[in-house]
Amino acid sequence: MLTPPASLTIYVATQPVDFRKGAEGLALLAKETLGHDRKGVAVVFRAKRADRVKIVVWDGTGLVMYWKRLDGGGFKWPPIVAGMMRMNAAQLSALLAGMDWTRMHAPRIPQPKALA
Repeated sequence: MLTPPASLTIYVATQPVDFRKGAEGLALLAKETLGHDRKGVAVVFRAKRADRVKIVVWDGTGLVMYWKRLDGGGFKWPPIVAGMMRMNAAQLSALLAGMDWTRMHAPRIPQPKALA
């Protein structure tokens, strides 16, 4: 199981990609889409089949690729549109566990009211 640090910036490519691409091919695709590659960034890629995911991470010392295929069912993916979207570390952990990560939201903390 991959446990991403909370400081990791995570992008999700919303369109399926060719899963024959390896780490270098996906890194180049991410660099073209994001405009740059940098330490502390992960890009999540989906296949046409909803049961596969590849994640490319720049960790400062090199390029890391994480690949997972679910045995039953599929991952919960956002609608297929052009571009990228952001996700946090907790949502990525839920995605990799096969859970519906779209239901995870940060709690809303009410702002204190000033006494007059």
